Amino acid sequence: MTEGNAKTDPQTDQPFFSVLLTPYRSLGRSGFLIVMGLITLISFVSGVVFWAVGAWPVAGFLGLDVLAIYIAFRLNYRSGRAFEEVHVSRSELVIRRVSPNGQEQVFTFNPYWARLHVECLPDEGVTRLTLTSHGRELELGSFLNPADRETFSKAFAIALSDARTGRA
Repeated sequence: MTEGNAKTDPQTDQPFFSVLLTPYRSLGRSGFLIVMGLITLISFVSGVVFWAVGAWPVAGFLGLDVLAIYIAFRLNYRSGRAFEEVHVSRSELVIRRVSPNGQEQVFTFNPYWARLHVECLPDEGVTRLTLTSHGRELELGSFLNPADRETFSKAFAIALSDARTGRA
């Protein structure tokens, strides 16, 4: 999660709270190459051993395993391209959601009427964040881990309170 918070002149009604929420990916490009290299090497050596003992079809299945793991990693990285931008000003709350394939959705709320609902479980922390207003409900940061959801929910609740009270 990347977070930014900048106060501006309240008379211009510019956003005073802006956050970019992004999914966390623990394995970078170099780590991915190392892991795939090790998996390929292990599968190749195992395939040669099976080939040598006469079980040559196993070598092909080991190659399919490498391909399946590669595809799983690529799909995981593709889903990591999704993000949400949250901007709060005194008169407007804008949430811009971009899917992994680039489709964009923009949701606009009045911060005075918007309510943040935080669902917590004792052993897991914050499991779900939803924003409701006038019968509409929007889940926020569904791709975040519980600790990041908690950090975001605290900062966002303060921003909504500041927008309502005019302290922004």
